[in-house]
Amino acid sequence: MARETTYLELSQEDGGAHKFYEVTVDGTSVSVRYGRIGADGQLQSSSFPTIEKARAAAAKKVGEKVRKGYAPAVRGVRAARSVTRRQVTSTPSTARAVAPVLWRFRTGSSAFGIHVDEDRCWVGNQAGDVYTVSHEGEVLARYSLPDGVKCLVADEFWIYAGCDDGTVYDLSSKVPFGAYDIAADVDIFWLDIREGVLNVSDRNGGLTVIDHEDEFQWSRRSAGPNAWMVRADERAVYHGHGKGVTAYAPDGGRELWHTQTDGSVLFGWQEDHAVYAGTGRNTVQRLSKATGALEATYRCDAAVYSCATSPDGRHVFAGDLASSVYCFDADGRRLWKLGTGSGAALSMQYLDERLYLVTTDGSLVCVDASEAAIAAAREGSVPTAVDVKSAAALPVFTPAATPAAVATVSVASVPAGGVVVECVQQGQRMRVQVVSGGFEPSWNVQFPRGIREPGARYVVDGLHPAAGGFYRVRGEIRRLV
Repeated sequence: MARETTYLELSQEDGGAHKFYEVTVDGTSVSVRYGRIGADGQLQSSSFPTIEKARAAAAKKVGEKVRKGYAPAVRGVRAARSVTRRQVTSTPSTARAVAPVLWRFRTGSSAFGIHVDEDRCWVGNQAGDVYTVSHEGEVLARYSLPDGVKCLVADEFWIYAGCDDGTVYDLSSKVPFGAYDIAADVDIFWLDIREGVLNVSDRNGGLTVIDHEDEFQWSRRSAGPNAWMVRADERAVYHGHGKGVTAYAPDGGRELWHTQTDGSVLFGWQEDHAVYAGTGRNTVQRLSKATGALEATYRCDAAVYSCATSPDGRHVFAGDLASSVYCFDADGRRLWKLGTGSGAALSMQYLDERLYLVTTDGSLVCVDASEAAIAAAREGSVPTAVDVKSAAALPVFTPAATPAAVATVSVASVPAGGVVVECVQQGQRMRVQVVSGGFEPSWNVQFPRGIREPGARYVVDGLHPAAGGFYRVRGEIRRLV
């Protein structure tokens, strides 16, 4: 029997989807390739006892996709989604001393994503790798994602990685899954998330807001392009772009204020009462969240790629394109400037007198930011940095995007404490609801789109209520059979 291939695409006019699905029957084998238009996608294969059963299985897969809006197409006619990889330069530092680096982990590719919590550090790079590292410099695990990591963001206990392929992956359990699928016409620059609501800033100066079920809520277009900053709290969404910072009401209904900054915004940070904008004109500027008023300016010697603060705002840190890192007091007085020793810091975070940087050479760098260590560094005395190595048997976790890739469990083998959820078709939407008792029945579950099938049931290790009135998955997802 000749090899038969059916190629389908779903490309919606509003940019809500930009995907392909290809089914090939070759004798008793059926292979399925799927993913973003223009990408190689992921491949899965299955074998069947007879040619007839293989063809029937393939026809069922194609039929399911057609009912969801996919249509026959020719590969290569539609272009891939627009992806802008941040082009940055890094020059040697002019600082006389080097920062007191405790340890350094080289990921192998330029890194933008960082998140640091009480338990561990997270770093994501342009190769699509996300590593977790202990505060003492031990590499714990690696997540292998399909495309480059733009940034890492946290929402309570959950960690999300925004990737160039337009997918935002939940990394909170051993098997990451795509929690949000960003429209193909949005060229992602930066992300923030709060109570399950995802805020996306883009190349064109746009701001797109998506809820916990991956459904579009609202969008606005700010005055300037290249929106490298978005931060959100209960009062507003703060959008930094080529013309400054604009604050919008949480429901998108109105602009609250706009402040022109000294140069294009290249990075943003927030504390309880202020937002901090790092700019291309060598400054970090602190703006009042309430009014947008300029409260303080922190002057560096080159364009600012990243910034952060201590929790109380007592100290403000900045990284510039010349591979230097700075510390200022709250009023703007420069306390010190030191070289990173690892290129320009593209993102940073402060925790417990340590400053964590991710850099142009792909390093996660841990700097001792205590007063004693910095004073010693300014005198030329720094510790010998430990070069952290990844273990040969390091656990590697990859996304499970289709039902076939998800582990199964029988009804009789559901573990104690396991929670059963079910996929339910409601109009054009596929919702996921809790079947097990003891949960709020009106709340839906944030769940991977790729494994939702009508009537399918899954077992999760636990569910956690989120402030937005929905449940998040805790632990592994297994299909109930």
